[in-house]
Amino acid sequence: MDFGLVLQTDPPAAQVISLMKRAERNGFRYGWTFDSAVLWQEPFVIYSQILANTRRLTVGPMVTNPGTRTWEVTASTFATLNDMYGNRTVCGIGRGDSAMRVAGRKPNTLARLGEAIGVIRDLAEGREADVDGQRLKLPWVKDGQLPVWMAAYGPKALALAGEKADGFILQLADPFLTEWMVKAVRKAAADAGRDPEAITICVAAPAYVGDDLAHAREQCRWFGGMVGNHVADLVSRYGEHSGLVPESLTAYIKQRQGYDYSHHGRADNPDTTFVPDDIVDRFCLLGPPQAHVDKLKALRELGVDQFAVYAMHDAREAVIDAYGEQIIPALR
Repeated sequence: MDFGLVLQTDPPAAQVISLMKRAERNGFRYGWTFDSAVLWQEPFVIYSQILANTRRLTVGPMVTNPGTRTWEVTASTFATLNDMYGNRTVCGIGRGDSAMRVAGRKPNTLARLGEAIGVIRDLAEGREADVDGQRLKLPWVKDGQLPVWMAAYGPKALALAGEKADGFILQLADPFLTEWMVKAVRKAAADAGRDPEAITICVAAPAYVGDDLAHAREQCRWFGGMVGNHVADLVSRYGEHSGLVPESLTAYIKQRQGYDYSHHGRADNPDTTFVPDDIVDRFCLLGPPQAHVDKLKALRELGVDQFAVYAMHDAREAVIDAYGEQIIPALR
């Protein structure tokens, strides 16, 4: 199992770079960041410095979207980083929750997202692609490689990930839901004539190591609120009892009152009080090191290839070190 570290690009950027260097020293192989241009600093600028200051780390957004940048710009940016540092990027992509809504736009449609996945990958790897009716190619790309991993929750999005993406990003660590969603992605891949086992499965969630569960829950409760945004979209689209989305996922948002993106991904988010303790426990990894190892082994049995640690809490360095010293060695 691989491990990744997920950060917000809060200033100073030097701190983001320092934490990524620490993660690499502790055995992490991926460095991810949020991508929301209004809320945080521009990640691709920071990726260049992360890559320059590490040797093996693969970097990318969790997640970008097809609406805030034109597709040829996104592809060219990835291809430039790969040319400079040797194919060490991955494109995590989704519809665009915070990035689009904060800018007053609706998240992208799945049709647009599916088209963008192919176009961005083709351009970044040196092939021609159709962008808004124009055939384009980046003539300077040589031996480019850009895996594109898609974030998804709902049935249509899971199907799209299986049909189009190189990897699937699931932003929660509940084994029951992980099993349900991984099966849906792999079935869609098989139905599309693809090798379902070739799709990389990445689970991303907060991890907090320690014995004080009450404090850990309060530091990670924000995550249930963030996931709740996506669940609310699913309920709006499919209904609360449609059978298309597990009710174990939709039931907890009944008390959700709204969401202020100025607190997005923050431990002190006041809009997440509706999230019960059991959801925090199910969606996140909390407790002593052995509890993390046990849950990660269960996820690995379900086909998870990477666990990406959301470190938006008051113990970022401690969690990186604990994973490096006690948890990653047990999973390798």
